[in-house]
Amino acid sequence: MPSDSTPAPEIAQKAPFPVEVSEGKTYFWCACGKSSKQPFCDGSHKGTAFAPVKYTAEKDGKLFFCGCKHSGNKPLCDGSHAKL
Repeated sequence: MPSDSTPAPEIAQKAPFPVEVSEGKTYFWCACGKSSKQPFCDGSHKGTAFAPVKYTAEKDGKLFFCGCKHSGNKPLCDGSHAKL
């Protein structure tokens, strides 16, 4: 849970975003929930307490990026959306 001094992120969607990733490619996951390019950062966090989370894919394949922004395993989904 965020502390009183840390704002809560906006919930982009209460489900993960399935994304085909490429080994070695770096992705910047949106942590604030404001990006129009979900689940990735478009710079909408500027001027807020949020910053994107850098993720480099270890192998090619499908990953499920967190859509609710409350995962304990950021940037990947851990099922936290089911409790919101």
